[in-house]
Amino acid sequence: MYKVYKYDGHYIQGTFISKHTTEKAAMRSAKKNINFKFAVKSKLAKPKVIWLDDENNSPVGLITIE
Repeated sequence: MYKVYKYDGHYIQGTFISKHTTEKAAMRSAKKNINFKFAVKSKLAKPKVIWLDDENNSPVGLITIE
């Protein structure tokens, strides 16, 4: 299960956008709703996450993988 979250000005995992069963669908939803430049997979965090960063490498959202 992939859940897409958008930065709300206070928390990176702030506004819930959508949930999906595939990574491809989650990335498509993130591209549509979040203006990000880079997507970086984190292998250390549990549950695993995909960080969504802007052109300044500031986090603007994330996708959790459960």
